[in-house]
Amino acid sequence: MTKHHFSKGFMAMAMVWAMALLPMASLAQTQVKMPKNRYKVQDDVQAGREAAAQVEQLFPIIRDAETSQYIQRVGENLVAAIPPQFRQPAFDYNFKVVNASDINAFALPGGPMYVNRGMIEAARNEGEMVGVMSHEIAHVALRHATAQATKQGSWKNQLGTIGLILGGAVLGGQTGAQLGMLGAQIWQTRYSREYETQADVLGSQIMARAGYDPRDLANMFQTIAQTSGSRGPEFLSSHPDPGNRYQNINREAQLLEVSSNPIKLTRDFERVKSKLRSMPPARTMQQIQESAQGQGGQNPMAGGRYSQNIQLPSTSYRVYQSGNWIRMNVPNNWREFQTQSDVTFAPEGAYGDQGVTHGAMIGVYRGQSSNLSQNSQDLVNGLLQSNSYLRQSTNFQSSRMAGRQAYVTQLSGRSPVTGRTEVVTIYTAQLRSGELFYFAAISPQDAPTRYNTAFRSMLNSIRLNDSNM
Repeated sequence: MTKHHFSKGFMAMAMVWAMALLPMASLAQTQVKMPKNRYKVQDDVQAGREAAAQVEQLFPIIRDAETSQYIQRVGENLVAAIPPQFRQPAFDYNFKVVNASDINAFALPGGPMYVNRGMIEAARNEGEMVGVMSHEIAHVALRHATAQATKQGSWKNQLGTIGLILGGAVLGGQTGAQLGMLGAQIWQTRYSREYETQADVLGSQIMARAGYDPRDLANMFQTIAQTSGSRGPEFLSSHPDPGNRYQNINREAQLLEVSSNPIKLTRDFERVKSKLRSMPPARTMQQIQESAQGQGGQNPMAGGRYSQNIQLPSTSYRVYQSGNWIRMNVPNNWREFQTQSDVTFAPEGAYGDQGVTHGAMIGVYRGQSSNLSQNSQDLVNGLLQSNSYLRQSTNFQSSRMAGRQAYVTQLSGRSPVTGRTEVVTIYTAQLRSGELFYFAAISPQDAPTRYNTAFRSMLNSIRLNDSNM
């Protein structure tokens, strides 16, 4: 009896001692609350997926295996350190490096994240780079983009129009992005100071949980400001200083259980940074965008005049070839208009500032999945968003294109340019790289049968040689 009482008393006292010896971090760290949000989690996922497709159409992603694996590995380590209450099973965090010189990084709703090469080159150690990544992950985990849209009552004003809605004629995803997104900042919500503070705090907590020192996040903001010089830091322009940021992060670090030997310089970081610096100089994001848009940032079809009298497709064909990877036949009387990721073929009178009303389009779509069905639907969703008058009128059906499995579907709607019902037939097939090749045939529903004949000839003539892509 006495022994039993002594045992209980001893255990109670031991618990008191244990609580006293616990790091104050578990008790004193700043509490972050999930902001009010009237959007579904799936809204974040869809918006991020569509925006990521546009980002990767416009900006060059570094495909080097060592660099890609490194940034993904670091990112996954940080995602695993997100506190349980802020984890969303539906989110698909993935990390890629953009070959751009700007000291910048941005994450999209639902998980896609892009770190500029310039950011990695500017970071003095892995901890500084991770600080920016953790800050961005915190924005995603707290669903700040849709939360801010909830506060301001405008989804599209906050996230930017992903693909341009012109309401005239079919615009490819790339062309829509070029015309509608005037500057890389369109993909980045300029968060409120409140949300910036939350991202600093949660980002610091994620860093500590992952084995890093949050003080490197504070240091990185100074590195960004110092390295950017007179042109102003790109990252800080979209992530406004909530006031005393450096001091606040350092104060939060004192409340956290930070490793006595935090991760700083690593062999992988130094090797990847050295590899990036050995590459040819990267362009700025603005230069990349202007190059993709063509001379003066103009739509290549700009200046064309729409006509009611359009010449029928020629029955004689010329060969279109791009490098060694694609060949196809095109009606002799159709012009071609090329952008960074797609080519449009159209006769005189069928193209202009608002896209194409008669013709065909081919392109490569860099989706977020390696699944043909998912990428095909994502491509169609992007086209529907870029062309608000269209609706998907048929489900995807199995087909063949260029000797490989393909899907086909139709979009239709009343074109504000022609005033006629327009039909867009889209064929998609997977490339060996996992990217999507698509062929879109565009014409009014009541167009002469010669158009269908031309489209069939073009489709049947496509030859793809993508083994080295």
